[in-house]
Amino acid sequence: MRNLIPVLLTTAASAATSTGSSTLDYPATRRSDQVDIYHGTAVADPYRWLEDLDSAATTDWVAQQNALTYGMLENLPQRAPFRERLTQLWNYPRSSVPFKEGGRYFFSRNSGLQNQAVFYVQENLEAEPRGLIDPNELAKDGTVALTDTQVSPDGKWVAYGTAAAGSDWNEFRVRSVDNGEDTGDLLQWLKFSSVSWTRDSRGFFYSRYPAPTSVAGAGKTFGGLENQRMYYHRLGTPQAADRLIYEIPGEPKWFVRGGVTEDGRYLVISIARGSSSENQLRMVDLGDPAAPRWDAPVRELVTTWDAEHRVVGNDGSLLYILTNWEAPRKRVVAIDLAKPERASWRTLIAQTEDVIDSVERVGGRFVVKTMHDASSRLAVYAKDGAPQGVIGLPSLGTVGALSGRDDETGFFYSFTSFSTPSTSFRHDVVTNQGKVFLAPSVKFDPSDYITKQIFYRSKDGTRVPMFISHRKDVRPDGQTPTLLYAYGGFNLSLTPAFSVGNLVWMEAGGVYAVPNLRGGGEYGKGWHEAGTKERKQNVFDDYIAAAEWLLANHYTSPEKLVLSGGSNGGLLVGAVINQRPELCRVAWPAVGVMDMLRFHRFTIGYAWTSDYGSSEEAAGFKYLSAYSPLHTVKAGAKYPAVLVTAADHDDRVHPAHSFKYVAALQAGVAKDMSVRPTLIRIETKAGHGAGKPTSKLIEESADKLAFAAYFLGMAGPVRR
Repeated sequence: MRNLIPVLLTTAASAATSTGSSTLDYPATRRSDQVDIYHGTAVADPYRWLEDLDSAATTDWVAQQNALTYGMLENLPQRAPFRERLTQLWNYPRSSVPFKEGGRYFFSRNSGLQNQAVFYVQENLEAEPRGLIDPNELAKDGTVALTDTQVSPDGKWVAYGTAAAGSDWNEFRVRSVDNGEDTGDLLQWLKFSSVSWTRDSRGFFYSRYPAPTSVAGAGKTFGGLENQRMYYHRLGTPQAADRLIYEIPGEPKWFVRGGVTEDGRYLVISIARGSSSENQLRMVDLGDPAAPRWDAPVRELVTTWDAEHRVVGNDGSLLYILTNWEAPRKRVVAIDLAKPERASWRTLIAQTEDVIDSVERVGGRFVVKTMHDASSRLAVYAKDGAPQGVIGLPSLGTVGALSGRDDETGFFYSFTSFSTPSTSFRHDVVTNQGKVFLAPSVKFDPSDYITKQIFYRSKDGTRVPMFISHRKDVRPDGQTPTLLYAYGGFNLSLTPAFSVGNLVWMEAGGVYAVPNLRGGGEYGKGWHEAGTKERKQNVFDDYIAAAEWLLANHYTSPEKLVLSGGSNGGLLVGAVINQRPELCRVAWPAVGVMDMLRFHRFTIGYAWTSDYGSSEEAAGFKYLSAYSPLHTVKAGAKYPAVLVTAADHDDRVHPAHSFKYVAALQAGVAKDMSVRPTLIRIETKAGHGAGKPTSKLIEESADKLAFAAYFLGMAGPVRR
């Protein structure tokens, strides 16, 4: 990326080379007289022009900000050692959990420093793997990612999606597994959709949007999304000939997705109206799986918006669904399609104190993953719901991918923790015996690290869990560098996971802490809803309370604390440092939602109103404007050193969120820029984060770690 930055601000860039200099000057950012009226209240938006990403003015602003930021980062003394150590540790082979179709096994593998993982096929588990799709061949810089791979039931075809420069827009093609050559099939304008094959392996269902038109100031990439429809694509035919299966003309912003049951008998259509997990279900009886009926009617199954419903399998017309209807921590129910009314639903696996995270059908049984205080547990249940034993896991950690079939008793799953790279296990549900299938080898000793879980009280007395990890020989003394990472939203749970960047932080003597804030899904529906809309301040209070617990218990001090979060977590960091700028020394808000009054106007932003609410409603405007990071910058306050990270192709969270927030901070904060700067690092040919090439991940991690180390007074990476 650095080679692409125009040399436009030689003076500012050279001033940045001396981080101790007080002459670090921000580029001038023009202020307009834009004012909007919200429910009778005037709100200035002087940096609205930064929303036009294709304008010469915005392009120039990005170039100037990057010149300043990289001029400083590249001269930090800790950057090169961090980059070297990150590269060493990142260079290890890692594979996904294999899955089986048509008698063959498929998986993805990265040899170490490949920008993108390669998709492989094995004729059996003892055979030599054969590379099938190598996305590294699609772009020299690794910025084209393989986003999805769906293999036909006969194992002869793979429909695969690719995305360029981190975009959410996908193109799908079809490749022969036998000869590794693409067919002529090409599907475009897919976003937030996978594909699902019919049992005859002659085609698949998918969802797409109409080809977008260019929108002034937004182009095709950042305009709003409407009218997602479900289609069926038959191999060897053009996309224009695809059969329309389902649409909702009166609700252009709803989502329509579908999948075929493993036996090929039913198409299950899920309808959602935002990021909320609540959904409706429709069913199509395809008849003979070998000759699906295209004229079969779409049948309504669930028509209310009061719960989440996810089909996990079937035995003929008996459907198994994971739902939180009348069970906020979820249960598994059986539905007879001859009597589908809710009064006839039968509970197979009841709700417990732990949240059911996912359910898979394996060998005629249910493999159930639950969360106990944000850590995974696995158990097996019979077809009638009778418990058949638990599956022992190595430690506090996370079961990730789980791959199995209803017609086979063996399955694979992955396990990870803060100090355990993702490891694959193979297990049999009949014997309830398993073993490690594939364990990566990383150049560090996991036994050198410790993770514990504590519980603290938030502002309103709510009990909140937090994981704390560090080297065993580190004895926190009130001045230990500490990285506090959180999310708190959209029913998503932060469970233990391995990260090379976090490992290097801990190697260097730092503490890594992850609180499980309200707004997530760690304790079910109530926990999520307690952090939404007018209750969003609970999330910020939980995060602040986590920091205060670390301070009160002598782990760290405000001068040694880093606050970090991405996306909704970027909003979290932005809101918290506005409310409590003295709380930390460094802040890393990444790809954050910073303009809470206009987020719903871009790309998929309207879907987030289920969590956030909307400024178009008077009540929504009142609570959103009270915490919106863009609108609550404290002029003249002594902010921490802030490194905002963003991407110019982020079509999930519009880059202008970060652009406008940084402009407001640079204009309003105390002018000790060399001591507590506000900088923005804008990645090119990258998006919200998914599919980012390894080379860019290493560079970004090195920059962030070096930035924090400099302002916290850390020596840099420690060789162990």
